[in-house]
Formats: sequence, structure tokens, C-alpha cells
Amino acid sequence: MLWLLIVVVIVAVGALVVLQSRQRARRTADELADALADARQVNERLGGQIYNLTGSNDAAKQALVDASERHLAAGSQLDQARTPAQARLAKQTALEGLYYIRAARSAMGMDPGPEVPALDGQDTAGKVTERRVVEHDGREIAASPEPSSATPNYFPGGRVAGRPVPAGWYSEPWWKPALIGGAWGLGSALLFSSLFSGMSGVGYDAQGFESGYGEGYQDGLAAGGDGFDSGGAADAGYDSGGFDDAGYDSGGFDGGGWDSGGFDGGGFDSGGGFDGGSF
Repeated sequence: MLWLLIVVVIVAVGALVVLQSRQRARRTADELADALADARQVNERLGGQIYNLTGSNDAAKQALVDASERHLAAGSQLDQARTPAQARLAKQTALEGLYYIRAARSAMGMDPGPEVPALDGQDTAGKVTERRVVEHDGREIAASPEPSSATPNYFPGGRVAGRPVPAGWYSEPWWKPALIGGAWGLGSALLFSSLFSGMSGVGYDAQGFESGYGEGYQDGLAAGGDGFDSGGAADAGYDSGGFDDAGYDSGGFDGGGWDSGGFDGGGFDSGGGFDGGSF
């Protein structure tokens, strides 16, 4: 009788394990379906905004190119998504595109429209609050809170290859090499320091930039967090790991200076805009 009881217990435990496994699989499938639907909705809104706008100046045209790249990249990510995290990465990419739509509208003197949810790492990266022009590697690099013919390249703010890049308008996408290569080159900390040193609204100094974090990071660790963001599926520099498409280092891309290899999907650089409704 004892052996019969043992067999019954083993069968019962096995059945329970199988049941729990199926329940977990069902929950994961439901979560993936919800995340994909959410991301598709945002990307469809992005597509509608792109097709309804025509740039009237260099800054607006560049922002629309970048928005289009995010739209295509998000679509590619959605096609490849097999986990909820990958679907959420696609949503982040589409949200980045909506920020570029807002930038294009602002550059043309239009109402940018409703606010867009913050991107991962965006708040801690800060934003450009004053015009700066610095010499770097024999060329002038400018940063400004407003678009102009001298600063036509917008960035919505966030992380690129683990480092913060403040939101603002720039003379060139100086973060592009890090987006393409996934790592910052020599002199990047010096450029960051000279461009943003002492600027209000930028919470990082050169040391924080070089180490990949800024004010509040240690407090975040002490509180049990991991700094500002996980730097994983959705840091604004968006290394999606094995999920980038031909180099769109999630954030890896922009037009005229920011696409990682033409036009792919994968990590926009990071990596807003727009329209009503909730995201």
C-alpha cells in the first residue's frame, strides 16, 4: 500500500507541475499579446502623424526623417518580438518617434500637441537649457534648446550606449558613433563636459557620463533600485541585445546622422509625440 501511495503522490505532483507550467505559459502569451497590441497602437499613431506632416525647414525635415526611421524600426521590432520585453522595446521606439513628431511641429511653429510618456532614462539625462558652441576635434559642435539652421538635429533625451544624452537640438548627431558601435570613443567625456559643464537642467558631469550614471544613482542602489533605469530593453540608447534589427541599437538610428545602417529597426537611440489618447 505504501508504494501505491507514493505513486499517487508522484502523479499528483507531476500533474500540478504541468498545470502550473501551462498556466504560466498562458499568462506569458496573454502578456505578450497585450504588449504587442499596445505597441502597435502607438506605432500606428506615429505612422498617421508622419504621413500628415511635411517639413517646411531643415530642422522639421530632419525630425520627420528620424520619426520615419523610428516608425519602421518599431514595425521591424514588432515583427520579431517573441517576449513581452521585446514588445515593450518596440513601444519605446515608437514613442521616440512621437517625440520627433513633436519636435518637427515645434520647428514649424505649430502646437506640438499633447505630452508623450517619458522615455526610459529621459528624465535623468536632462535637457539643454542654453545655447553652447564648443570646439571638438577641429570642428564646432553646438547645442541649443531651440531648433535653428545651425542646430537642426533633435534628440529627445535618454541613454545611448549606457551614457546620458540631454534632450535638445544639436548641430550634428555627435552620439551617432556610440549608437552604431554600441560604445563611446575616446574624448566623448571631454566633449560632454565642454558642451554641458555648468548647464542647468543637465544632471551629469563628465565623470558621471564616463561611468554611465549621474546624481541620484547611489541613492537608487541603496533603495534597492538599479540606478535610473535598467539599461536593458529600454534605455534610451536602446541596445536591445539580440533583438536589434541590422543594427538599430534601439536608438540606433536617425536619418542623416542617426540611423544605424540605413534604416533598420532595432535600438534608436535612442533612444515623442503625439497625438491624443493614452499610450
